[in-house]
Amino acid sequence: MSISRRRFLASALASSLLPAQAFAARDIGPEWIVGVIPDTPFNIDLVNLRMLPQASRRQPVRFKGPEAPGTLVVDAAARSLYFVQGGGRALRFGIAVGREGAAWHGSAVVGRKAKWPTWTPTDNMRRRNPKLPVQVKGGPENPLGARALYLFQNGIDTLYRIHGTNEPWSIGKAASSGCIRMLNEDVFELYGSVPVGARVVVR
Repeated sequence: MSISRRRFLASALASSLLPAQAFAARDIGPEWIVGVIPDTPFNIDLVNLRMLPQASRRQPVRFKGPEAPGTLVVDAAARSLYFVQGGGRALRFGIAVGREGAAWHGSAVVGRKAKWPTWTPTDNMRRRNPKLPVQVKGGPENPLGARALYLFQNGIDTLYRIHGTNEPWSIGKAASSGCIRMLNEDVFELYGSVPVGARVVVR
């Protein structure tokens, strides 16, 4: 079930949550955070969308394409992910994509989903940066953020993900090691709306 940002904020106000600053992420200044989505074992920061360009904000848009409703379509060049709704409409989300030489494209399916996922850098990542840890448990400091959708081809994990981020300023840029980054609140919405088996097309 899709839950809107407006409902997140209404819920936060109704629940008299602690001030946003109490939950502000480690390297994120308080100007970035306007509230939280209650979650366990950690709350999810709601980002101040004024810090992002309009094109990087979640919004309903017209969509022209052959993809069926429920498909996720990633336009890497436009830094946009479309959740196809049908009837010529889609929800568009701003994303960060792979740096030059690290971008992935193709067709896949959501093979599994995870809440507060563990991050395991690939061998290639650790060769490029030997200081990377072998593994990072899920949490606010984890680069995968609050949720992850794992992309599979022919039953095999591609090692590429659609996931949250603890660097919201990277949205709209080529900043990742190849994965598709979203705001935590946006990937939280997709996690609840997109089932395992959903088709993903990365252009």
